Amino acid sequence: MEGVTDAPMRELLTRRGGFDFCVSEFFRISHTIPYPTTFVKHIPELKTASLTSSGTPVQVQLLGGDPDILAKSALNACIAGATAIDLNFGCPAQCVNRHDGGASLLKYPQRIYGIVAALRTALPKNIPVSAKLRLGWENPEDIFENAIQAERGGASWITIHARTKIQGYKPPAYWKYIGEVRKKLSIPVIANGDIWTMEDLKRCQEETGCIHFMIGRGAMANPSLAPQISSYLKTGKQNKFDFLHTTENWKPILKEFSQLCQPISENSNYTASRIKQWLSMSSMRNNIDWVLPVKRARSLQEIFSILDNT
Repeated sequence: MEGVTDAPMRELLTRRGGFDFCVSEFFRISHTIPYPTTFVKHIPELKTASLTSSGTPVQVQLLGGDPDILAKSALNACIAGATAIDLNFGCPAQCVNRHDGGASLLKYPQRIYGIVAALRTALPKNIPVSAKLRLGWENPEDIFENAIQAERGGASWITIHARTKIQGYKPPAYWKYIGEVRKKLSIPVIANGDIWTMEDLKRCQEETGCIHFMIGRGAMANPSLAPQISSYLKTGKQNKFDFLHTTENWKPILKEFSQLCQPISENSNYTASRIKQWLSMSSMRNNIDWVLPVKRARSLQEIFSILDNT
């Protein structure tokens, strides 16, 4: 979720509760090993014991294809304050896949093993190493071998996005494969993909048998979804509250977000762009008639003027 789940968004959503942990945007590792200070610049939670202000742990996610460089980079991330490292084998973006990263590794199970094993060997035992996978590049059956190799390499757990790279984000998500993989592994499996509502969560839970779930776009589209899911998983009872997509409900959330963005960028155009991106994502799944004029706004001030008068 590059460019979407940055530090201000992580701070905002974890303040609302429901998350046991969150993962940074992927940190791309190519031919050079980032200094610890570079990690801190991009993942500011490293300065506060890898926690958001609400106490939610933040895991550092790395993306790349060279086991040795990734392992040394992970060590520097730990020096910077990382308490867990996640490996991205799922990003479907062409610009990433062309440069030996993300989902391109799904075509090479032994490389997945080698990368996970390199980090597991290099890092202290108390630092978990996890892996984010898709079902495969094109064939969803590839997840079985890739998941086995990630576990064999020493992954503490894996997260599976229930689509192939070729699918991108097109529905449906094939949750059944996650359930079949879960039965073959001895490590925890986290289900991911197309969890937008409580009904989606329940169906995913039924199909996979999982007790752990990762939500990304769904959590942004409905800021109350994570707390609802968390409460349901803990109590078995569903909160009847539904988030209404009115300007009255969104305005305080967006104002809080704009305040959180200020330390990242003094340029209000950055914040305006992020708000437009966020609301566009939410309106894809919800009927929000006031989003279109917001998307046409030319400044942050104009956005809030529209919200005040809608």
